[in-house]
Amino acid sequence: MFKAISNVIKWIGQHFMGMIFLLILFLVFSPNPTTPTNPSNLQEIKLSGVIMDSDAVVKQIEEAQKDINIKGVLLTVNSPGGAVPPSIEISYAIKELKKHKPVIAYASGIMASGSYYSSIYANKIIANPGSIVGSIGVIMESMNLKELLDTIGVKPQIVKQGLYKQAGTPMREWTTEERNELEQLTLDTYTLFVKDVATARDLDINNSKVYADAHIFSAHRALSVGLIDEVGIKSTAKKELIELAKIDKPIWKTKDKFQSFVDQFENKAFSYIGASLYSLKSIL
Repeated sequence: MFKAISNVIKWIGQHFMGMIFLLILFLVFSPNPTTPTNPSNLQEIKLSGVIMDSDAVVKQIEEAQKDINIKGVLLTVNSPGGAVPPSIEISYAIKELKKHKPVIAYASGIMASGSYYSSIYANKIIANPGSIVGSIGVIMESMNLKELLDTIGVKPQIVKQGLYKQAGTPMREWTTEERNELEQLTLDTYTLFVKDVATARDLDINNSKVYADAHIFSAHRALSVGLIDEVGIKSTAKKELIELAKIDKPIWKTKDKFQSFVDQFENKAFSYIGASLYSLKSIL
């Protein structure tokens, strides 16, 4: 476990100064951007990695909504999900965006749990044939460290008011009342999740065990239960968006060189860290 964490920290340390150096070279030698003659009319917004914050993605969605030149948005998703509130923020932002211009959600790798929640209100959901879709469920977990603490001679001291204030603690086994409280919380969240999916995708909520219940689907199985609209590659999604936006000459919005540089570094960092965490998960 500690080796995996150490590798992540070591990688960041080894590459940080190199990134700063390249950034300085970029700022010194990069030419001034020029304004294109024809403004962009389509935009791609990427949702990748674990969803812990929605501000950056929601900001892009809102800017695309306000931009009168942008006629359609492609939401490219490769995320295992994440926290509930930011996933809902993105989902409802897409719902509002769809009122103004078409949105295609494309599952490029993983569109599961919170990232699927984020995508449900798109006009259409298209998934790569090799993608993973679904995992409509909610989980809350913690460790019971009591035996470890007893072994090393550590005894927690706690002052609390309220029966459930220590619910979810890793310091001891949960009481029956605490477990029931947490199970109700996850059930409430799951009920909201399923309700929104059923509404957005026009599915029978009374038949939710078929498409929800944390099932993990291949793209073709996701299509058969109604979670997506089509199986195809990215060019398929782009073509579909162009048709919905009714555009003759598509011009995709491009990021400036600085943002592209930062994105490339972030993608490499996330890939390395993700691989390390996967190794860590395997050890545990």
